[in-house]
Amino acid sequence: MRIKVGLKCTESGDINYSTYKNSKTTTAKLELKKYCPRLRKHTIHKEVKLKG
Repeated sequence: MRIKVGLKCTESGDINYSTYKNSKTTTAKLELKKYCPRLRKHTIHKEVKLKG
């Protein structure tokens, strides 16, 4: 059971990335360090639900 989730920047609040995760094996929310184009630096991105 894979679901599509968005990765939201904690500093700017933008959803910059989307990815898939297995909801049965990965129950914790994703938290990755990714590049934020608006701030032009690497920041922590947290998982959020996508509409649709």
